[in-house]
Amino acid sequence: MLPRPYTLLRRRRETEDTWTLELDGPELEIRPGQFTMLYAFGIGEVPISVSGDVARRRPLVQTIRAVGAVTEALCALRPGDTVGVRGPFGHGWPIEQAAGREIVIVAGGVGLPPVRPILYHVLAHREDYEHVSLLVGARTPADVVFRNELERWRGRPDLTVLVTVDAAPSEWEGRVGLVTTLVPRAPFDPERTTAFVCGPELMMRFSAEALIDQGLAPSDVHVSLERNMRCGVGLCGHCQLGPELICRDGPVYRWDEVEALLGVREL
Repeated sequence: MLPRPYTLLRRRRETEDTWTLELDGPELEIRPGQFTMLYAFGIGEVPISVSGDVARRRPLVQTIRAVGAVTEALCALRPGDTVGVRGPFGHGWPIEQAAGREIVIVAGGVGLPPVRPILYHVLAHREDYEHVSLLVGARTPADVVFRNELERWRGRPDLTVLVTVDAAPSEWEGRVGLVTTLVPRAPFDPERTTAFVCGPELMMRFSAEALIDQGLAPSDVHVSLERNMRCGVGLCGHCQLGPELICRDGPVYRWDEVEALLGVREL
């Protein structure tokens, strides 16, 4: 429960309000999809998914959108500043169970950082997986994170990368529309595919439904949920969703496990 001090090595601006931080401190054994609690001293603590290559124990890489007092303070840190870190917490993406299958990753908004470790794992163990499709949605072209990396991945013959935005200026030459419109364009065999979905809750619901409409079994679709996590270990109850405590039982779930819960308004 006590945060350990980490030092900010580097920070990189991804978009107008999103930064990637590289933190140096004790080595952590992390699974893709797990999160840490980051503490801005004197301000507060927030849950942030790990966005780097978890096979590399150091540095700890976290991508943060500045949307409140704590995240704004974290994004404003300078190299040499100290951050408190607790964790890692939660259950990660079941990437090993998807070995021998095709992979479809659907990311909306800042849902790309939590699924980025999946790409690193798959590319490091490329012989263990079939074709991989990465479907990315953002509000505008300026809100697309990891743009240089997406371009590098787009050049791989064994990786399909499709990007769309909700709205764009006239000079934008890419796709415009919801990320769900990319699902029918992705080349995958639904009977041999595992899907990983991350983003705003409404986007995940419609993306899961689009994947199931293409023939995926609900048990082959995995989503990462986000609630108001405070403790990370299931004690405070702030992240309760029905009978689930997201920090302890999630944040990654099979769609058939949470579909009914996410269909209840105000839950």
